[in-house]
Amino acid sequence: MKLWGGNQFDFYSGYGSHDPKIIDSYLKVLVAFLKSHDKSLVVCDLGCGDFNIGKHLTKYAKKYVAIDIVKNLIERNKKIYKANNLEFDCLDIIEDELPSGHCIILRQVLQHLSNKDIEKISKKLALYKYIILTEHLPLGDFSPNKDIISGQGIRLKQNSGVDVLVPPFNLKIKDQKQLNEYVMENNRGRIVTTLFKTF
Repeated sequence: MKLWGGNQFDFYSGYGSHDPKIIDSYLKVLVAFLKSHDKSLVVCDLGCGDFNIGKHLTKYAKKYVAIDIVKNLIERNKKIYKANNLEFDCLDIIEDELPSGHCIILRQVLQHLSNKDIEKISKKLALYKYIILTEHLPLGDFSPNKDIISGQGIRLKQNSGVDVLVPPFNLKIKDQKQLNEYVMENNRGRIVTTLFKTF
């Protein structure tokens, strides 16, 4: 429905996946993280979208599994992006079993989901050693995890955002490190990327 713009594209994951001001610093820290593991990680990209982000990361992983729920999008991505270590799968990350791997990339996906849906996903995340989570959060203090209906919108208008470490999710982690933060213009919050280590 082009609710995120991109009328000139067949599929478009929004300006958050295309604006160089947002994605350049994000890609820099992710490439550095993957390089530090010397192509030893199997990476699962949950909600890979139009793959404008993932296409820059594939070559730094042992295997890169890109997942999205939209079948036509996955078929399109398969035709455009090819590499020996790249695999595209059409899965519902809420209901389906996820592929095995070392590292999960979840970039601005949870923010669109209800708490019930996030709970189902968060239980699966503990199976991965590394979780690289990016969320659009309000500036300053906010009330985490106000519930929404899964869809196009996010919690920002409610001065809320997703925090997987607090109720109702309570993700158990060993360590965390903020990798990146981009402050949006016109008081529209900040996009924060955090690396969690679970074991």
